[in-house]
Amino acid sequence: MQQTQPRKPLAEKFALSTERLGPLPLVNHFISRLGLIELLDQYVPTTDRRCAVPHATALGVLLRSIVVEREPIYRQIETVHGFAPAMYGLAEQDLEHLGDDRLGRALDRLYDADRGALLTAVVLAVGKYFGVKFEELHNDSTSIRFCGQYRVQPETVRGQRPARIVFGYSKDHRPDLKQLLFIFTTAEDGGVPVQFRIADGNTNDSITHIETWNTLKTVAGRPDFLYVADSKLCSHENLDTIARAGGRFVTVLPRSRQEDRQFRKRIQTATPPWELVWDRPDPRGRGGPRDQWYLYRDPIGSMEAWPIVWVWSKLLTGHQRASRQRRIDAAVAALTALRDRIVSPRARIGGASRIDLEV
Repeated sequence: MQQTQPRKPLAEKFALSTERLGPLPLVNHFISRLGLIELLDQYVPTTDRRCAVPHATALGVLLRSIVVEREPIYRQIETVHGFAPAMYGLAEQDLEHLGDDRLGRALDRLYDADRGALLTAVVLAVGKYFGVKFEELHNDSTSIRFCGQYRVQPETVRGQRPARIVFGYSKDHRPDLKQLLFIFTTAEDGGVPVQFRIADGNTNDSITHIETWNTLKTVAGRPDFLYVADSKLCSHENLDTIARAGGRFVTVLPRSRQEDRQFRKRIQTATPPWELVWDRPDPRGRGGPRDQWYLYRDPIGSMEAWPIVWVWSKLLTGHQRASRQRRIDAAVAALTALRDRIVSPRARIGGASRIDLEV
């Protein structure tokens, strides 16, 4: 009779290991599809052979870590150790050489690199693999405020002039704080970020558009895309430069232009032939007035001969009229209450200056 060997327990044949993945497989799918690490290696090459972890790999680690946890740089390594190393593009031995100093040196090399060309390459990859057409691009800018004390910035950092954190026109109504100007452009199809950069905190928005438009022309590969921006674009220099280069634009006519004053004066005595272009039920679904939009193309145009199209929304007009009436009613109520306080036998408001202050 043949003797059989006793079977080994399952615990000796298999070992259970647990690794945290989180959203990294999904993040890695898009990083791989865009070839982002290869682009980083192209624009931020590692030339020092003593570097155990290449700059592109370190920047890839930082990018994934920010997406997952958004911790400061000195805590990025703790985040990495909480996940499977392979999800960060790392081998087990790479963890020994990865620290905040390694990430800092990689960021220094990224600062030295041509970041504009890198961003353009990434955006072109997005357009190629996700079908973004770059036919209509929307631009806007905003101020980013900073709290605390900042020492005087040097003229250059690593051979480049950095953006200045200084006082400027605060769009969030905090003129007491220093700021930077953040300029951002997205594509209309999908809201994909196309271009972003920062400028000195006291930079006027109107002078940023030409540089932005030239960059977008490189990304789109043609000048005839539709550039949409707010009233800061509406200057003769900006519009003339874009038009002469074969570009197209849509902007808002600022109230300071004489065309605006002339039209407002004209409609006091004559009603333009408005054309209904949009008609739908109340968007809030409350049975209110219909959302109707009218257009009127000015036969004269601007002083530079650009076409001007006036837009009128009946629903918006109703909202503004109701809001104005609410403010008037509140002011009348407050003034009535103040009058009652003044004429009261026990009034404690005396003197014209005090009454003027209350008014």
